[in-house]
Amino acid sequence: MSNIFNSTLVDTADHHPLLRESVGKLVGSFGRRYFQDVVKRQVKPVELWQAMGQAGFLGVHISEAYGGGGSGLADYNLIVEEAAAQGCPMLSLVIGSICAPIIEQFGSEALKQAWLPGLAQGSKRLSFAITEPNAGTNTHLVTTTARPQGEGWVLNGTKYWTSGLDEADSVMVVCRSDKVDEKGRHPLSLFIVPANAPGISRTPIETALYVPETSFTVFFDNVQLGPEALVGQEGQGLKQVFAGLNPERVCAAAINNGIARYAIERGSLQAQERSVWGVPIGQHQGLAHPLAKSFIAVQQARLMAARAAQLFDAGSPDAGEAANMAKFAAADASLEALDQAIQIHGGNGMALEYGLADLWFIARLHKTAPVSREMILNFVAQHSLGLPKSY
Repeated sequence: MSNIFNSTLVDTADHHPLLRESVGKLVGSFGRRYFQDVVKRQVKPVELWQAMGQAGFLGVHISEAYGGGGSGLADYNLIVEEAAAQGCPMLSLVIGSICAPIIEQFGSEALKQAWLPGLAQGSKRLSFAITEPNAGTNTHLVTTTARPQGEGWVLNGTKYWTSGLDEADSVMVVCRSDKVDEKGRHPLSLFIVPANAPGISRTPIETALYVPETSFTVFFDNVQLGPEALVGQEGQGLKQVFAGLNPERVCAAAINNGIARYAIERGSLQAQERSVWGVPIGQHQGLAHPLAKSFIAVQQARLMAARAAQLFDAGSPDAGEAANMAKFAAADASLEALDQAIQIHGGNGMALEYGLADLWFIARLHKTAPVSREMILNFVAQHSLGLPKSY
């Protein structure tokens, strides 16, 4: 494959080119065929996950004091993107971008010691449960409730689109209180709940996604929680959750940027090698110009994601705005890149052996999740443009 994206254009630190090379070499040794085979056999990419953990790639955004690399989201963004660019778009990496920052910023010392070293090494896994069928994007409407009972709580409710629960040791759950604040809202709290705790049941959601992760509808029926299950302070969950949701949006963008890179690399190679009427098809502007336009859009999306990660690491209040825009841009750019790459391959673009068509719905996912394009436009209209709130 060519090296058209091997530049320092989007790198924000001197060590990034070497890190990018290291990740690419490791994940590339598994590659697209491995990932497709895992999905086809309905098993998990355990070997790849363990290799990334042993290399230190899973915990670069976790402090060195807890076994991580201590280098932040800028490095993690690069790792997630590079894995996807090698044909291995790992949604589990996005989950890792949510839970670890929340625990590190708000968890007790005991909670940090219990989870962060294992998350950094890949020996422990967390899932994240926030979405509900009747709440959607509005987290204030969640109905999963944690009621005080003795020294702990009892948890009841339903979560939707909870990914990777079958691989996780525990799940971080966003719950509401029975209490109502001065705005008439129920304060939120975060709890870490063992995935096999009595009272938890789950139903797989059948999807069009060609990924090894399974999403579930999860039911909590009088799940008993001790005081150690609480993350940070009770009632502060809304503030806490955004320590994870902004990295989630950056890493969703990274997945799509990696997919787009893979697609454009494949499309460019096909355009050089495939000849019609005695010349490479890439010589025809009807194919060359759309691919070039896609390349520009992908580079812009990558720059936006890198900047969002940099702002998050700096603790900037602008990180949320940048993360939303990065995810929006990457979703659109990746779908256009995939469409052009598939078109360049003609009928073969639909054949799974070419590794493009089965990436479509993974890329399409991030126009809807983890926050919809419409809500991003609402956010930008209100907070960036100063327009009246529309919802």
